[in-house]
Amino acid sequence: MPLTLETPSRALLPGYVAALERGWSPDNLRAAVAGEQLEQIAQDADAFVASLDDPDAKAGPVTLPDGSQVARLPGFVRWMWDGAFCGSIGLRWSPGSSELPPHVLGHIGYGVVPWKRGQGYATRALALLLPLARERGLAHVYLTTDLDNVASQKSVLANGGVLVGRFAKAAAYGGADSLKYKIDL
Repeated sequence: MPLTLETPSRALLPGYVAALERGWSPDNLRAAVAGEQLEQIAQDADAFVASLDDPDAKAGPVTLPDGSQVARLPGFVRWMWDGAFCGSIGLRWSPGSSELPPHVLGHIGYGVVPWKRGQGYATRALALLLPLARERGLAHVYLTTDLDNVASQKSVLANGGVLVGRFAKAAAYGGADSLKYKIDL
């Protein structure tokens, strides 16, 4: 079955929960997010699913890896699906601009579950998401990768990414050297 991007729903939620329970986290900077999301789902699954589609930034602030909080940007998450849950990809943006606040590393973040890696899912998911970014009026998107994340770098390059440069992440994100890419839309 080909890979698709699906809007999170109660019908697909069991696959997402199973991935969280197997140790996968949708946040590669804060592994604790998996447990936090399992708690949110247990408390109110409908509210959790609804929170993943927030194009008007109505939800509360976002907690950064260092514990500080910042205002939420508009955004949404889509689940990678090949007949089963494969991972997630999200888009966030600043209304009226293709630029981002300094605390936001990129427009797009994604993660494939370990048991589905190496099948080109991140590359395909990114290709499917780019038209949705264009629909939001973005002229370009930025993505960042760790220096040692060659698989992610290949996914970005395969989708027209151009290396903008190397930079040190803000302290809130651990301060590590990373790479920043730009994809023109």
